[in-house]
Amino acid sequence: MKRTGFFLSTLAIGALLVSSCRKEPLKDMTDEESRIYITNYDTQVNFSTYKTFSIVDSVAVISNRDSAKKELTAYDVKLLASLTASMQARGYTLVDRGAKPDLALNVSRIDNTYSSIGYNPGYWSGWPGYWDTGYWGYPGWGYWFPSYYTVFRYKEKSVAIDMIDLKNAPKDGSKITAVWNAMLRGTGVWNSDNIDAMVKAVFDQSQYLKASVN
Repeated sequence: MKRTGFFLSTLAIGALLVSSCRKEPLKDMTDEESRIYITNYDTQVNFSTYKTFSIVDSVAVISNRDSAKKELTAYDVKLLASLTASMQARGYTLVDRGAKPDLALNVSRIDNTYSSIGYNPGYWSGWPGYWDTGYWGYPGWGYWFPSYYTVFRYKEKSVAIDMIDLKNAPKDGSKITAVWNAMLRGTGVWNSDNIDAMVKAVFDQSQYLKASVN
């Protein structure tokens, strides 16, 4: 069975530990301290074996109150550009999605109002259809992430970034695998002024994301 790595930003952990001793900790936290960056990856994957990537041209907007839709706001444009620049800085080459990229990046903005604490048997297994694998040339397929434990409170806006392995996609029409994910949560996550700092934070937590120099 594949193992997954799980990383929670040290800033967030420190803020939670300190705030646990306070009467009303959330009121004492700054907007920056409230933001939590969670990264998850398949520890059996050698990310240096991938050379190229492509990224979606719009962002999925997901809510448990409305139907999923796609948008491309000014915020989305800046977010996609920041992710693209970060991937290129790690040595990956941006190509068109029709050029058979090794990796694909899907991006979603999430605005839910419930809490979820427990075991996830497969990444986003309960939210089918929000990630259009047909966009990447795999119509009718799903994609999955190895199981892990989650502690998410969907009471605020968040951003999910999923990296999909297209290089090793199976030929039986089943499922393609997500090899890395980042979740951005907290106050100001949907603020354009914070995008570059947030993207830098999740990539700083993911030093294994690096293409081979050869």
